[in-house]
Amino acid sequence: MTSSPHALTRRIAIAGLCLVAAAGIAAYALMSTPQRQRATGEALVGGPFTMVKHSGEAVTEKTFAGKPMLLFFGYTFCPDVCPTELQVMAEALRQLGDKGKDIQPIFVTIDPARDTPTVMAAYVAAFGEQFVGLTGTPEQVKQIASAYRVFFQKVDNKDAPDAYLMDHSSIIYLMDGEGRFLKHFTYSTDPKALAEGLAAALGR
Repeated sequence: MTSSPHALTRRIAIAGLCLVAAAGIAAYALMSTPQRQRATGEALVGGPFTMVKHSGEAVTEKTFAGKPMLLFFGYTFCPDVCPTELQVMAEALRQLGDKGKDIQPIFVTIDPARDTPTVMAAYVAAFGEQFVGLTGTPEQVKQIASAYRVFFQKVDNKDAPDAYLMDHSSIIYLMDGEGRFLKHFTYSTDPKALAEGLAAALGR
């Protein structure tokens, strides 16, 4: 059954409001980090995780030990935000040249029901050989999203249940070689600013 223009407009408006709310939640969480950091001595972003790499094997945070990690959370069916951010990451690393070769870019799905390892492998390959895609069980995804303070929420589509969207925060996280939070970059960051921010944060 075809939706009326009014119903479609209403769904788009609701999805937009959810995205704005998600951005607000993420911004609040990250803005509160310095206060917590003063109390604990370390920003409360990141932590242990167990996920499945796009090639099929189980990985943990220790798998990437020794390399700075550049993480973005999203999903392969995302119509605009996710591919845009991954392209920004890829271009920033290209601009860094040799200085960016040991940085590990990671795309973490928040939609494990559709983002199988096979789907993730085909998706991340479009952004370069350096990229790793991580998926897992719903519980594993919830755990890593919680550790990185990432908001996500399914937006049901009654007319096409399998074509649902996901609201999610759009933040790139930079972690050092020991998995400690260094810096975050917002959705408005362009490749040049991201490259400069990475170089400054990593002392390159």
